[in-house]
Amino acid sequence: MPRTTRNPSPERLFEIASVQAGYFTAAQARSAGYTRQNLAYHVAAGRFERVARGLYRLRQYPSFPYEDVAAAWLKAGPHRAVVSHETALVLHDLSAVRPDKIDLTVERPHRPAGNRPRLPGVRIHTTVQPLDAQDVVRIAGVRVTSAVRTILDAADAGTDLDQIVAAVREGIKRGLFTPSEMEEAARTRRARVRRLISVALQEAGYGSAVH
Repeated sequence: MPRTTRNPSPERLFEIASVQAGYFTAAQARSAGYTRQNLAYHVAAGRFERVARGLYRLRQYPSFPYEDVAAAWLKAGPHRAVVSHETALVLHDLSAVRPDKIDLTVERPHRPAGNRPRLPGVRIHTTVQPLDAQDVVRIAGVRVTSAVRTILDAADAGTDLDQIVAAVREGIKRGLFTPSEMEEAARTRRARVRRLISVALQEAGYGSAVH
Protein backbone atom coordinates (compact mmCIF):
# COMPACT_ATOMS: atom_id res chain seq x y z
CA MET A 1 0.00 0.00 0.00
CA PRO A 2 1.31 3.51 -0.80
CA ARG A 3 2.36 5.56 2.21
CA THR A 4 -0.03 8.41 2.97
CA THR A 5 1.46 11.60 4.36
CA ARG A 6 -0.19 13.48 7.25
CA ASN A 7 -0.64 16.68 5.23
CA PRO A 8 -1.07 17.20 1.47
CA SER A 9 2.24 17.59 -0.32
CA PRO A 10 1.89 19.71 -3.49
CA GLU A 11 5.53 19.01 -4.29
CA ARG A 12 5.02 15.24 -4.18
CA LEU A 13 1.84 15.46 -6.26
CA PHE A 14 3.60 17.59 -8.88
CA GLU A 15 6.48 15.10 -8.94
CA ILE A 16 4.00 12.34 -9.74
CA ALA A 17 1.95 14.30 -12.27
CA SER A 18 4.90 15.86 -14.09
CA VAL A 19 5.99 12.49 -15.49
CA GLN A 20 2.42 11.62 -16.51
CA ALA A 21 1.55 14.56 -18.78
CA GLY A 22 0.16 16.43 -15.76
CA TYR A 23 -2.32 13.69 -14.86
CA PHE A 24 -2.68 11.78 -11.62
CA THR A 25 -5.08 9.25 -10.17
CA ALA A 26 -7.02 9.57 -6.93
CA ALA A 27 -4.86 6.80 -5.48
CA GLN A 28 -1.69 8.69 -6.38
CA ALA A 29 -3.14 11.84 -4.80
CA ARG A 30 -3.82 9.87 -1.61
CA SER A 31 -0.18 8.76 -1.59
CA ALA A 32 0.72 12.47 -1.59
CA GLY A 33 -1.59 13.11 1.37
CA TYR A 34 -4.72 14.36 -0.39
CA THR A 35 -8.08 13.21 0.93
CA ARG A 36 -11.26 13.08 -1.13
CA GLN A 37 -12.25 16.37 0.45
CA ASN A 38 -8.90 17.93 -0.48
CA LEU A 39 -9.37 16.86 -4.09
CA ALA A 40 -12.91 18.27 -4.24
CA TYR A 41 -11.69 21.55 -2.75
CA HIS A 42 -8.91 21.97 -5.30
CA VAL A 43 -11.22 21.05 -8.18
CA ALA A 44 -13.69 23.70 -7.02
CA ALA A 45 -10.85 26.22 -6.63
CA GLY A 46 -9.74 25.54 -10.20
CA ARG A 47 -6.33 24.09 -9.34
CA PHE A 48 -7.18 20.54 -10.38
CA GLU A 49 -9.34 19.38 -13.26
CA ARG A 50 -11.42 16.24 -12.86
CA VAL A 51 -10.98 14.43 -16.17
CA ALA A 52 -12.82 11.20 -15.36
CA ARG A 53 -13.76 9.18 -12.33
CA GLY A 54 -10.61 8.78 -10.26
CA LEU A 55 -8.50 10.77 -12.75
CA TYR A 56 -7.34 14.36 -12.43
CA ARG A 57 -5.00 16.84 -14.10
CA LEU A 58 -3.07 19.82 -12.83
CA ARG A 59 -4.99 22.62 -14.54
CA GLN A 60 -1.92 24.79 -15.12
CA TYR A 61 0.11 21.93 -16.62
CA PRO A 62 0.51 22.09 -20.42
CA SER A 63 -2.37 20.24 -22.04
CA PHE A 64 -1.91 16.89 -23.77
CA PRO A 65 -3.88 16.48 -27.02
CA TYR A 66 -4.56 12.78 -26.39
CA GLU A 67 -6.29 13.04 -23.05
CA ASP A 68 -8.29 9.86 -23.63
CA VAL A 69 -5.06 7.93 -24.23
CA ALA A 70 -3.46 9.26 -21.04
CA ALA A 71 -6.61 8.42 -19.10
CA ALA A 72 -6.72 4.85 -20.40
CA TRP A 73 -3.01 4.34 -19.72
CA LEU A 74 -3.33 5.52 -16.14
CA LYS A 75 -6.44 3.43 -15.49
CA ALA A 76 -4.65 0.32 -16.78
CA GLY A 77 -1.72 1.04 -14.46
CA PRO A 78 1.07 3.46 -15.40
CA HIS A 79 3.80 1.04 -14.26
CA ARG A 80 2.49 -2.03 -16.05
CA ALA A 81 0.85 -0.57 -19.16
CA VAL A 82 2.33 1.08 -22.22
CA VAL A 83 0.63 2.72 -25.21
CA SER A 84 1.34 0.61 -28.27
CA HIS A 85 0.41 -0.50 -31.79
CA GLU A 86 -1.64 1.92 -33.92
CA THR A 87 -2.25 4.31 -31.03
CA ALA A 88 1.49 4.59 -30.50
CA LEU A 89 1.93 5.28 -34.23
CA VAL A 90 -0.27 8.35 -33.74
CA LEU A 91 1.60 9.52 -30.63
CA HIS A 92 4.90 9.17 -32.49
CA ASP A 93 3.33 11.22 -35.30
CA LEU A 94 3.97 8.33 -37.67
CA SER A 95 0.31 8.01 -38.64
CA ALA A 96 -2.60 10.40 -39.00
CA VAL A 97 -5.14 7.58 -38.73
CA ARG A 98 -6.46 7.22 -35.19
CA PRO A 99 -7.64 3.68 -34.43
CA ASP A 100 -11.17 3.02 -33.23
CA LYS A 101 -9.80 1.79 -29.90
CA ILE A 102 -6.85 2.78 -27.73
CA ASP A 103 -4.08 0.18 -27.89
CA LEU A 104 -2.29 -0.69 -24.66
CA THR A 105 0.21 -3.47 -24.02
CA VAL A 106 0.57 -5.03 -20.58
CA GLU A 107 2.72 -7.86 -19.32
CA ARG A 108 0.74 -11.08 -19.39
CA PRO A 109 -0.59 -11.51 -15.85
CA HIS A 110 -0.06 -14.67 -13.83
CA ARG A 111 -3.80 -15.09 -13.56
CA PRO A 112 -6.72 -16.07 -15.84
CA ALA A 113 -7.17 -13.95 -18.96
CA GLY A 114 -10.69 -13.08 -17.82
CA ASN A 115 -9.19 -10.95 -15.04
CA ARG A 116 -7.42 -8.57 -17.39
CA PRO A 117 -8.36 -4.90 -17.04
CA ARG A 118 -11.62 -4.17 -18.84
CA LEU A 119 -11.66 -0.60 -20.07
CA PRO A 120 -14.27 0.73 -22.52
CA GLY A 121 -12.75 1.74 -25.84
CA VAL A 122 -9.42 0.06 -25.04
CA ARG A 123 -7.79 -2.87 -26.81
CA ILE A 124 -5.46 -4.75 -24.46
CA HIS A 125 -2.47 -6.58 -25.92
CA THR A 126 -0.31 -8.80 -23.74
CA THR A 127 3.35 -9.72 -23.82
CA VAL A 128 5.03 -12.66 -22.11
CA GLN A 129 8.36 -10.91 -21.64
CA PRO A 130 8.63 -7.53 -19.89
CA LEU A 131 9.45 -4.74 -22.31
CA ASP A 132 13.13 -3.83 -22.42
CA ALA A 133 14.12 -0.26 -21.56
CA GLN A 134 14.98 0.34 -25.22
CA ASP A 135 11.43 -0.62 -26.20
CA VAL A 136 9.77 2.14 -24.15
CA VAL A 137 9.94 5.93 -24.44
CA ARG A 138 7.94 8.74 -22.87
CA ILE A 139 5.89 11.16 -24.91
CA ALA A 140 4.60 14.05 -22.82
CA GLY A 141 5.11 11.78 -19.80
CA VAL A 142 3.07 8.87 -21.19
CA ARG A 143 4.85 5.52 -21.59
CA VAL A 144 4.80 4.53 -25.25
CA THR A 145 6.52 1.75 -27.17
CA SER A 146 9.54 2.94 -29.15
CA ALA A 147 9.10 3.79 -32.81
CA VAL A 148 10.70 0.54 -33.98
CA ARG A 149 8.74 -1.62 -31.54
CA THR A 150 5.54 0.24 -32.44
CA ILE A 151 5.91 -0.41 -36.17
CA LEU A 152 6.74 -4.09 -35.64
CA ASP A 153 3.80 -4.58 -33.27
CA ALA A 154 1.43 -2.80 -35.66
CA ALA A 155 2.64 -4.92 -38.58
CA ASP A 156 2.18 -8.05 -36.50
CA ALA A 157 -1.37 -7.02 -35.55
CA GLY A 158 -2.47 -6.49 -39.16
CA THR A 159 -2.13 -2.75 -39.74
CA ASP A 160 -2.47 -1.87 -43.43
CA LEU A 161 0.78 -2.08 -45.38
CA ASP A 162 0.35 1.52 -46.60
CA GLN A 163 0.41 2.73 -43.00
CA ILE A 164 3.48 0.62 -42.22
CA VAL A 165 5.30 1.95 -45.31
CA ALA A 166 4.45 5.54 -44.39
CA ALA A 167 5.58 4.99 -40.79
CA VAL A 168 8.88 3.41 -41.89
CA ARG A 169 9.57 6.22 -44.35
CA GLU A 170 8.76 8.97 -41.83
CA GLY A 171 10.68 7.30 -39.00
CA ILE A 172 13.83 7.03 -41.09
CA LYS A 173 13.42 10.57 -42.42
CA ARG A 174 13.19 11.96 -38.87
CA GLY A 175 16.12 9.89 -37.63
CA LEU A 176 14.07 7.82 -35.20
CA PHE A 177 15.80 4.71 -36.52
CA THR A 178 17.91 3.60 -39.46
CA PRO A 179 16.98 1.02 -42.11
CA SER A 180 19.53 -1.38 -40.63
CA GLU A 181 18.07 -0.96 -37.12
CA MET A 182 14.61 -1.77 -38.44
CA GLU A 183 15.95 -4.78 -40.32
CA GLU A 184 17.78 -6.06 -37.25
CA ALA A 185 14.73 -5.69 -35.02
CA ALA A 186 12.52 -7.42 -37.59
CA ARG A 187 14.72 -10.51 -37.49
CA THR A 188 13.36 -11.30 -34.02
CA ARG A 189 9.80 -11.53 -35.38
CA ARG A 190 7.92 -14.25 -37.21
CA ALA A 191 8.34 -14.72 -40.95
CA ARG A 192 5.17 -12.83 -41.89
CA VAL A 193 6.32 -9.68 -40.08
CA ARG A 194 9.82 -9.95 -41.54
CA ARG A 195 8.32 -10.06 -45.04
CA LEU A 196 6.07 -7.08 -44.33
CA ILE A 197 8.98 -5.00 -43.07
CA SER A 198 11.07 -6.03 -46.06
CA VAL A 199 8.33 -4.86 -48.41
CA ALA A 200 7.81 -1.67 -46.37
CA LEU A 201 11.50 -0.79 -46.59
CA GLN A 202 11.52 -1.39 -50.32
CA GLU A 203 8.33 0.61 -50.85
CA ALA A 204 9.78 3.43 -48.74
CA GLY A 205 12.80 3.55 -51.05
CA TYR A 206 15.26 1.49 -49.02
CA GLY A 207 16.72 -1.89 -49.88
CA SER A 208 16.07 -4.69 -47.44
CA ALA A 209 18.08 -7.71 -46.43
CA VAL A 210 15.30 -9.16 -44.29
CA HIS A 211 14.39 -12.71 -45.30
